Amino acid sequence: MRRTARDSEDSARRVNRRALLMGGAFGAMFAVLGARMRFLSVEQADEFRLLAEENRINMRLIPPERGLIQDRNGKLVAGNEQNYRVTITREDAGDVEAVLNRLSHLIPLTQDDLERVRKDIERNSPFVPIIVADRVAWDDFAKIALNAPTLPGVTPEVGLSRHYPLVEDFSHVVGYVGPVSERDLAELTDPDPVLKIPKFQIGKIGVERWMEDTLRGSAGNKRIEVNAVGRVMRELERTEGTPGADIQLTIDADIQNFVQVRLGDLSAACVVIDVNTGELVACTSAPGFDPNLFVRGISQRDYSTLMEDDHRPLANKSVQGAYPPGSTFKVVTALAALEAGVITPETTHYCPGYIEFGNRRFHCWKHGGHGTVNLTRSLEQSCDVFYYEVAQKVGIDAIAAMGKRMGLGVRHDLPMSAITEGIMPNKEWKQERWGQDWRIGDTINASIGQGYILASPLQLAVMVARVATGRAVEPRLVKSIGGKPVEMPTPPLLDIDASHLRAVQAGMDAVMNSERGTAKSSRIADETMLMAGKTGTSQVRNISAAERARGVTSNDDLPWERRDHALFVGFAPVDAPRYAVATVVEHGGGGSTVAAPIARDALLRALTGGIPPLDAYPAAQRGRIETDLNALREKLRVTTTPQTTRA
Repeated sequence: MRRTARDSEDSARRVNRRALLMGGAFGAMFAVLGARMRFLSVEQADEFRLLAEENRINMRLIPPERGLIQDRNGKLVAGNEQNYRVTITREDAGDVEAVLNRLSHLIPLTQDDLERVRKDIERNSPFVPIIVADRVAWDDFAKIALNAPTLPGVTPEVGLSRHYPLVEDFSHVVGYVGPVSERDLAELTDPDPVLKIPKFQIGKIGVERWMEDTLRGSAGNKRIEVNAVGRVMRELERTEGTPGADIQLTIDADIQNFVQVRLGDLSAACVVIDVNTGELVACTSAPGFDPNLFVRGISQRDYSTLMEDDHRPLANKSVQGAYPPGSTFKVVTALAALEAGVITPETTHYCPGYIEFGNRRFHCWKHGGHGTVNLTRSLEQSCDVFYYEVAQKVGIDAIAAMGKRMGLGVRHDLPMSAITEGIMPNKEWKQERWGQDWRIGDTINASIGQGYILASPLQLAVMVARVATGRAVEPRLVKSIGGKPVEMPTPPLLDIDASHLRAVQAGMDAVMNSERGTAKSSRIADETMLMAGKTGTSQVRNISAAERARGVTSNDDLPWERRDHALFVGFAPVDAPRYAVATVVEHGGGGSTVAAPIARDALLRALTGGIPPLDAYPAAQRGRIETDLNALREKLRVTTTPQTTRA
C-alpha cells in the first residue's frame, strides 16, 4: 500500500525524535564517563599510581632514641651522638653483589666486612636494611649520597650511637651497649621487632642491661616509595616512635671520679652510701675500662689486653667481688654476742696471743697478745682472741643470723650485673654444701671474718650503714625515671638494742680516734667530721706452723697475688652519721695502712663537697697529703655543665 505524504512526514518526525533521544543519552553517558576518567586520571592519579606500584612501597622501622643516663646532679653519664652509617636493602638492591662491588670502590670495605654483610642479608628478610658500614667519615658519607643513582637499595643514614663521656668512671655501674646477638633473642619469649634490625644495640651489662626496657623506648615506622632500581624516591608516611625514658642515678659523678682516681692503679673497690636514704653516691671498681670500645666493636687485641690483666678490669669488684671480710666482721660477732646476752660491753677476756682448741692453735694477729680486753678495746685494737672466745659461746647460727640482719649473705636488688650474694654460713649451709658437720674451729674462724664467710664491698657498706643508724638500710642506685622520683620508704628499725649498737659504735670510734686505735693514723682531725671505722686484713694463703716459728713472711716480700687483702669500713660524722664507706684493696696488705686512707679521703670528699681541705687531716700529715692531693687534682676530670637534653 502506498504511503501518503503525511505518513512519511510522521515517520520522519518519529525517527528524528528517537535519534535525538538516543544521541542525548549517549552524550550524557560519554560526559559522565569523561568526567569519571578525568577524576581517576587527574585528581586520583597519585593514589592509583601508588596502588599500581604497591610492590615498591616499603615499610621500615625507625629505631627509637635511647634514654639518657645522668648522675644525681644531671651530669650526662650515657648519651647519644650522631653517627653516619650506610645500609643496603636486598629487596631494593637487585643484584646485591654488583651493588656491593660498586660500593667498595667508594668507601673502604674489607673482605671481612663484605662477608659479614652477605651473612646478614641471608639471615634477614629482604626488606630489612643491613648495615654495611658504621661510623662512616663525612667524606665517605658524601660520596655515597652523590652516587646514589648507581647504588640501588643503598641508603646513607644519620643515626644515633651510644657514647659514654665519663669513660671508665661508670664503666662497671652503667655498663655498655652492643649489637643484639642470637643469645639475646633466645632469652626473650616475644622479642621486640626492632631487636631484629641488624646491628641494633641493646644493653649488655650494668644499668644499660638491667633497665633495657626502660631505656630502649618503642620503635616508629615509615612508608617509603622506591623506584624501579630501588632508589628511595620519597617518604610517604612517618609515625615517630617513643624515646626511651631518661634515668637519673644516685651516684655523684664528681665523687665517683675522685674515688676512681684515688684508687689509681690498685685492684680495688670503694662504695660510699648515704646512711639515711641508702643512696649510693659512689660505687667504684678499679681498674676500669673504656665502654666506648665495646660500642664501636672492640678489637681482639684490646679485648685480650683486658682479659689478660691480672687486676681484672672487666670485673665489677664493688658488687661482684666476694672477699673474706676479715676483722671488719667483728662488729657482727660483737652484736650477735650482745644480743644473745653472752657478753656485756664490760665483759673481758685475756689475750695471750692465741687460744688452743683440740690439737690446733688459733693465733691472734699480735704475736705477744693484747692482755685483758673488753668490747671497746677488742675493737679498738682488733684483738682476735676476744672474738674466738665470744664466738664459742654465742654459736655460728646466731652469728649468721646477725650477719643476715646486717646485710651480709643477701643479694641486694640493684640494676647491676653479677651482684653476688656472698656467703653467710651456718650449720645447715655446710651440711648442704659440703655434706659435713659444722665444727667449733669453723666458728672460731668465722668470728673474725675468715673461713667460709665471703662479702662484697657493697654488702660491707650496707653493714656499716646499718650499724651507724640501727635501721635496715637498703642500697639504691636509681633516683628518678623519666623525671619522676623513685620513692623509697624510710628504712625500718632493725630491732637491735640501742645500747648494744652504741657499744659497737664506741669501739669503732676508738679504732679511729684513740691513741691505741688500729687506724688512728687515718683519722679525720676536724672534730665536726670525726670518723668511726673498723680495719680488716684477710688472708689469701695458709700460714704454716714452720713459718710462724721462723717469723711470718711480710706482705712486701710475697708475690702480689699471695698478699693479704686490705679492708676498711667506716662512717662519719660519728655523732650524726651521713655517709658510710667500705673499701677493699685486693692483695693490698694491711687494712689500716692501705684501705683506711682511701676510705677517709672518700668520706671527706662526700662530706665537704670538694677536694678535702688540709685542716681535715692530722697536722703531721699535711705536707705529704698536700702533695698527694695536688697530684690527684691534676688527674681529676674537668667538671662540665650538666647536660639534660638529647643529642
